[in-house]
Amino acid sequence: MALKCVALLGWRSEYEYSWRNRNQSSNWASLTVIGCSGQRSIISGHGGKVSATHGHARNFHKDLISLPKPLTVADLSVTPDDSSNVRVSFKGILGSYSEDAALKAYPKCETLPCDDFEDAFKAVELWLAEKAVLPIENSSGGSIHRNYDLLLRHRLHIVGEVQLPVNFCLLALPGVRIEQLKRVLSHPQALALSDIFLSKLGVSRENVDNTATAAQYVASNGLSDAAAVASTRAAEVYGLNVLAEKIQDSSDNITRFLVLARDPIIPRIDKPFKTSIVFTLEEGPGILFKALAVFALRDINLTKIESRPQRKRPLRVVDDSNTGAAKYFDYLFYIDFEASMAEPRAQNALTHLQEFATFLRVLGCYPMDTTL
Repeated sequence: MALKCVALLGWRSEYEYSWRNRNQSSNWASLTVIGCSGQRSIISGHGGKVSATHGHARNFHKDLISLPKPLTVADLSVTPDDSSNVRVSFKGILGSYSEDAALKAYPKCETLPCDDFEDAFKAVELWLAEKAVLPIENSSGGSIHRNYDLLLRHRLHIVGEVQLPVNFCLLALPGVRIEQLKRVLSHPQALALSDIFLSKLGVSRENVDNTATAAQYVASNGLSDAAAVASTRAAEVYGLNVLAEKIQDSSDNITRFLVLARDPIIPRIDKPFKTSIVFTLEEGPGILFKALAVFALRDINLTKIESRPQRKRPLRVVDDSNTGAAKYFDYLFYIDFEASMAEPRAQNALTHLQEFATFLRVLGCYPMDTTL
C-alpha cells in the first residue's frame, strides 16, 4: 500500500527492493536493488554467504540482516512537526488570527509575517519558510477567493487544515473605559461581523488592513479614545486590555485555514483524510451533474464546492446552429471531498472524472482537522 500511495503522488522512493527465492532446497536467493539511476547491484548468496557484482566483477561479503528495509506508510508520518525550527509564513503581523492558526498547527513554530497572501506563498517557494498558513473560508464571511486563485497559480501542496474559532475582542489601552471610546478600528470584515455590538456602543468605525494592525496602531499612538477589534493574542503582544470578548454577531464564527508546503504528504487510511482538487469541464447539458456523480456513486462526501471564472479565458463561445453563438463564463471548479487518495474509491472517482474534465489537478490530500 505504501508504494502504491507513493506512485499516486508521483513520488519515487530512493530504493525499491524485490526479493525472489530461486530454490528453497539449495537456500539460494537473489536481491535486486534498483535506484533512480537503474540497477545498482545484484547480490546472491548460499548458506548465509553473499557475493555481489557492481559493474566490474567485485566480490564482497555482506550480512543480509544489515540491508535496509522497504519503506512503509508508518515511516512517513503525517503528524505535524511542531519543533521550533519550523518556520510558518502568514499574511499579517504578530497577533493576527492567521498567526493563531499557525500556532495551532505547529505550537512551537517560528512565525514569519508577510505583507500579502502571495508573499506567504513565495516565502515557502524561496525556502524562507517550510509552511504557509492561509485562510480559505469563514463560516460567516464565506470564501476568500484571492487564495483560491493563488492555489492554482502556485505549485505548493495542501498538507493540512486548521479550523479556528474566531473570538473578536474589544481592545483598548490600560485604564481606558468602554464609555470613553469614540471610534473603533479593525479589518472591514471584523467590523461587519461585530455590527450589533458596535451599533450599541454608538462609535464610529475605521477600516484597517488587519485586526492586529488595528491593535498595534492604538497601542503605538497611545489613543485613549479608540479601541481595536482583534484577538486576545493581539492584546498580549501590544499590551492592551480586553474590554469585551466574543463581540461577534454569531457565536459560531469559524475560519478554515490551509497549511501549504513545497512537497505533498503520503496519504493514509488510518485517520480521516480530505482531498482537494480543481478541474474544468467542457460546456454541455448535465456535464456538472455527471462530474459530481462520480463521487456520489462511490459514497464519497463532498464538503466544499467553489467555482471561479478562468482569468486567462473568462468567456467561452459556443456556436449552436439553432440559436446562434452564445458566450458562457468558463469556470474552474474547486472541490473538497472526504476520502484519502490511498483509497481505491478515491482513485477510481478521479479516473472517472477525467472522462469529463479537460483539466484536473490534485491540490492536496491531508488529515482533516476535527478539533475546534
